[in-house]
Amino acid sequence: MLGTACGLGVQGSGWVAGEGLVVTNAHVIAGQDDTTVQLGGEGERYDAEAVWFDPENDLAILSSPGIEGAPALRLDVNAKVGTSAAVLGFPQNGPYDVRPARLGPTRSVLSQDAYGRGPVRRRITSLRGLVRSGNSGGPMVDGEGRVVTTIFAATTGDGSGGSGFGVPDTVTKDALERAGEIVDTGPCSG
Repeated sequence: MLGTACGLGVQGSGWVAGEGLVVTNAHVIAGQDDTTVQLGGEGERYDAEAVWFDPENDLAILSSPGIEGAPALRLDVNAKVGTSAAVLGFPQNGPYDVRPARLGPTRSVLSQDAYGRGPVRRRITSLRGLVRSGNSGGPMVDGEGRVVTTIFAATTGDGSGGSGFGVPDTVTKDALERAGEIVDTGPCSG
């Protein structure tokens, strides 16, 4: 994902979820009106517009007709705690990166939304693995390539060598079923 918000360039990760549909985080595209997607992080950039924007769960779905025909990932809404997986994305404005990870539990928590407002009650999935800036919106996939969560945050200073949080697949599945018309991406999350 590439775009401009509050006059600054913004980069994040995402994943193809269906014909012309890309899943990412709300904070990645907040305030943008020039969002583009780039398959594999290189080559042609395709215009994209939000068809779902949920700052409470930090989830967004983009429609990008230019990527129709690109292979889509499947969700695994029944993934078990402890599932071995990999965090995929483009951290720190860098090249494509794959890091080993392990799926943690999904819990209901009081947290902040994509704009740092709160508290809001939401469900989040924890994970153990290296998550860095720029991984936001990217998938964590199991050994069969199924998405087990969509990354939205890393923990900092916990001394664990890496952990983070994702949007639960059940939330993403519901959003994909309900996404439709073009929606506003709100103010930038600066």
